[in-house]
Amino acid sequence: MEQQNVLVIGAGVAGMEASLILAEAGLNVHLVEKESLIGGQTIKFEEVYPNMECATCMIAPQQQDVLQNDRINVSLLSKVQSVEGSAGNFKVQVKKKARYVSLINCIGCGACYEPCPVSLGNAFEERMSQKKAIAVACPGALPNAPAIDPEACLRLNGKKKDCSACQEACGFDAIDFSQKDETVELNVGAIIVATGFDQFDVSTLPQYGYGKHPNVYTAMEFERLYAQNGPTEGELTLRQDKPIKSVGIIHCVGRKQEGYCSGVCCMYSMKFAYFIKDKVPDADIHEFHTDLCIPGKSHQKFYNELKDKGVHFCRFEDIKVSGQNGNLQVRSTNSDGKEKSTDTDMVILSPALTPPPDAEILAKSLGIPQDSTGFFSTQNQKLNPIDSEKEGIYVIGCAEGPKDISESVSQAEAAAGRVLSFLQ
Repeated sequence: MEQQNVLVIGAGVAGMEASLILAEAGLNVHLVEKESLIGGQTIKFEEVYPNMECATCMIAPQQQDVLQNDRINVSLLSKVQSVEGSAGNFKVQVKKKARYVSLINCIGCGACYEPCPVSLGNAFEERMSQKKAIAVACPGALPNAPAIDPEACLRLNGKKKDCSACQEACGFDAIDFSQKDETVELNVGAIIVATGFDQFDVSTLPQYGYGKHPNVYTAMEFERLYAQNGPTEGELTLRQDKPIKSVGIIHCVGRKQEGYCSGVCCMYSMKFAYFIKDKVPDADIHEFHTDLCIPGKSHQKFYNELKDKGVHFCRFEDIKVSGQNGNLQVRSTNSDGKEKSTDTDMVILSPALTPPPDAEILAKSLGIPQDSTGFFSTQNQKLNPIDSEKEGIYVIGCAEGPKDISESVSQAEAAAGRVLSFLQ
């Protein structure tokens, strides 16, 4: 029956949780993900607050369960193109890009990487490392099989049509240049939108010095810098070769421009202080903030522990980063107009969470509105935060607005319950 099929858009924590619940309840799930792997942004993290749990240990079993569940059909490198119909009978077109690698034949040995003559910045690693035109995004990616970037591949972009270096290196006949992009049509009874978040572009605010001063990092760059499977294998190193003795972490970057508090930035900024103290116990750390958003008992305890470790919390109204010869200086002004200058070796910018850049296109395809911030609108943010304004379409996780992992999982459970009550 058509109404026994459900479309879930986005294979992050929320999308995977909803898919597993629906599949266990007997529904067939089409899980559509635009990347070549599942797990969303969480797989970029080393640990998650407030208990500093291993993110990979937490999410890997869920990834395996999704990939091994016979009721979940995972479409990678895929995007929803159009949606027609109504609740109970949606007709969906999904554009699926060719991977050029057989997920059946590939064993993930990586023998195809090194012979590839093309190197480019690895977007997963915030371009802090290089990858080949054929590669997995990161160690431990699931599925553990590479994909070929057709724009970078010399054979596929036409610059060297006879190149077959990766194909010759593969002993399992997994490289398949005959694959083509395809459009798949689905009939589903309900749709769950779990497209996650992006981050504010800090390069648009020159006062923070990003791109000008090498040792100014974004939050996601620092996540990957600290990660054991990241570009430095967890070693805290600066772009300019010098020891880290002091760090400034600046909250609320882009908050004024976006017009809202993301609610999670304070906690992940404090997590960074925890990371630094773990690797460099004597480091002098300053957390610069406009307001502090620390809801809940466990979060407050986390904050208190950092204060006990000697982390300084400094409120500011205005702030600017300057530097010379690799030395950074954070100049902050508080609400009383008093100025403070702090010398640091490293600055980490914590930007606001924003909707993905293609959110507007997807909203038009689904026929649902966005709110004033660009996230998908729901009927009532407090009383009904998952039902979109179109019956049968539900919005969860950071697709609805900034939130942490536990809140995203809660919304996934709620949406799965709404779908089950509607379709069964």
